[in-house]
Order: sequence, then C-alpha cells, then structure tokens
Amino acid sequence: MDTRDTDGENQEMWAQLMAPPAAKLIEAQKRAERFAEGKEVHKACKELMQCTVLTRIIYGNQHWRLAEALANLAYGYLTLQGLPCQATHHANSAKYILLSLRGDTPPASSEEKGTVLSIFVTIYYTLGMANLMQKDAKECYCNLQKADKCLEELQELVWKGAANLKVCNKDIIVALGRASLQKNELDLASKYFEKAVDYLISAEGDAAPELIPLYQEIAKIKQMKKIYEKSISYALQAHSVSLALYQKFSPEVGSAALFLGKAYAATGEEKHIEAAEKYFNESLVAYKEALGMDHPQTINALKVFSKWLGLAGKRKQAYKLLKESFKTQQNPCNDFNKQAAERLYIMGCICLAEEKIRGAYQLLSKCVQIQIAIYGSHHKKTKKTQELLDMMDRLPTEQKLTKCLKQDKKATLIFSIPDL
Repeated sequence: MDTRDTDGENQEMWAQLMAPPAAKLIEAQKRAERFAEGKEVHKACKELMQCTVLTRIIYGNQHWRLAEALANLAYGYLTLQGLPCQATHHANSAKYILLSLRGDTPPASSEEKGTVLSIFVTIYYTLGMANLMQKDAKECYCNLQKADKCLEELQELVWKGAANLKVCNKDIIVALGRASLQKNELDLASKYFEKAVDYLISAEGDAAPELIPLYQEIAKIKQMKKIYEKSISYALQAHSVSLALYQKFSPEVGSAALFLGKAYAATGEEKHIEAAEKYFNESLVAYKEALGMDHPQTINALKVFSKWLGLAGKRKQAYKLLKESFKTQQNPCNDFNKQAAERLYIMGCICLAEEKIRGAYQLLSKCVQIQIAIYGSHHKKTKKTQELLDMMDRLPTEQKLTKCLKQDKKATLIFSIPDL
C-alpha cells in the first residue's frame, strides 16, 4: 500500500476527531437525514442520538436547541422504528425544556420563535401518535389539538423554515381521524378523513398516493355503518388512484383490488357477486405476477378469494384455485409452512361441505402435521384442527357425514369465520 494513502487516511481521521462539536453536529444532522431518506432506521436513530449529545455539549441542558434535538429524536423513534415508549420519553424531555426556559434562553428573534413553535408541533404530534399506538385516544386527541394550535400560530408568522417542518395540517387531521375511530366516533372520523382528502387534492392533485389509504378509511367507516354503496364508491376511488399511479401487475394495485373486492362482498347482495369476483381475481393475478405465488401477500389474496367463493356457493372453483396454488409454487419447501396449513385447512373444509369425507380427512391430517411442526401440539390452531379430526374418527363410517355436519356446523361454514 502506498504510504501516502495511509498518511491521507490518518490525516482525515484526525481531522474528524479534532473537529469542533459544532462541525460534528452539522455532519451528524446530514447523516441522519440521509439515513432516514434511505430507510436505514437504526443508523438514522443513532445519528439523531449523536445530534442530541453534541447539542447538549454546545448549548447546555436548558436551551431550546436541545429541545429541538430531543424532539427530532422522539419523532425518529416514532416514525422510523415505531417505538412509542421511547418517543414519549424524549418528547416529554423536550417539552419540559421548552416549558421551563429561563429568561436568558428564550428565542431571540421571530425566526427562532418560529423554530420553537415548530418544535412544539413535532413534540405534541409525536406524543399524540404515541398515545394512538398505545390505544389512549383521549390523550391522543388532547396532544393533537395542541399540535394543531401551535401550527396555527406558526402559520401566522413569516417563518423561513416552513419548508423543513416535519408535520403538516394533513398529518394532524389524519391522526385526529384515527383517534376519533379509536373512540368509535365514526361520523367525526369520517369528517376528518374527508377534510384530509380535500387538503391533499388541493395541494397535490387527485392522484396523490396518500389518497388511497384515506379513501379506504372512509370506505371502512361507511361499511361499518352499513352504507354499502358509499363504501363501494370510496373503494372504487382508491382503486382508480392506484391504477393511475402504479403498473397493472403490482402489489399496490393488488391491494386496492382486494380491498374493493371485499367492499363488494360485504354487501352480501347477489347483484354484487360478479363485481366481487372480478376484483378478487384481479388482485390475485396482480400479486401473482408481481410477487410470485409463494409470497405471503399472494397467498393471503388467494385465501380471501377462496373463502368468498365458498360463501358464494362456488366451492369447486375455490378448491381448484387452492390446489393449483401448490402446483405453481416455485419452492417445493413452501408446502410445509403456516400458509400451506391454512390453505389445506380451507380445502379440507370445502371437502367436508361437499360431503367428501375421505378427502377432508386426508387434507386436515396433513394440515395438523404441519401445525404440530410449526406451532406445537398445544397451540390453539393445532387443537382446532385436531378436534375436528378426532370428532370424525369417533363416528362410525356410515354416520360420519350426518353427525359431523350436525355437531360442528362451523366446520362446513369455515368461509364465514376467522382464519385459523
């Protein structure tokens, strides 16, 4: 190795070590932003912690800049790692600093005042979202309203740092909608989501990606209120946006089509059977083409579709779909996992409903073998399948069908009950 290269590396290392804390802080902030954009969550949070340490060294323990660093760290823990306890801890530390500032440390200019208000927005939004994750809708609502109030004050200022604001009106509105949902205030939640939709359309147009989950949230609420036509209408809008943004054979279109199929299926009306089947099939094809038959999302779409087909009286079609899914798998080892067990369980129940008891017994026996290997013999899923097999074993041959169907009607109606 050239000694000049080694000398250059050593000089660079010493330059980094001997750099003043302020220079190190700037570099750490840049790395944190870069790692966050690249979804390198652990590295991003590590750099945010470094920013907090350096800020404390430079400004001390009672300065609004330390509160800013702690708020950014809290927001990082929440949005990057989904850790509400850590987020709450650091957000509360930041809030305490801002609320107990001494006379010599408050913001010196309107620009700094704007920054402090933006920190409060980040703090209260982070606390509110952490509350939401911890199912504390009351505290969530309170903190989000405080965030909204701080944001209103901030918007009255002429603040140059507005472009760097972590939280916008739409974020708070959506969070308030989710908090309302937790409180089971369906009408209020729907209003918030509709308000967020209007905000997004005015800001980004009618093909913004974030419109998809918002339309779907409103569709769910309408479905819960049994306003099925409205639910379908919003689900159709979500599907339309996904087709405008993504390729026909993509996971995003598969997800939107699956949601739309469920919206049609939820009505239980015969006039919607054809549409439900169309979108369930579209979803399965999109997932299969984009991800392959072995992918969990594809298997989930298959299970939803096959169960619905059973409910719609198309059991043979459902059985054929499930059977073919094993043949088209790329990896033979995927015959021995929890997704395979669930498909075998549905196939066994289809056979049971079709009065093919021997086929049902064989499929459920294979299913329970996989479940024992994966979950153990005492798991509730294993026990559920084993109980069904034991019941079939106890019956004399000529009585198997009649008594099995009478004693456990849920087994034949497996399409309408939750998965294993």
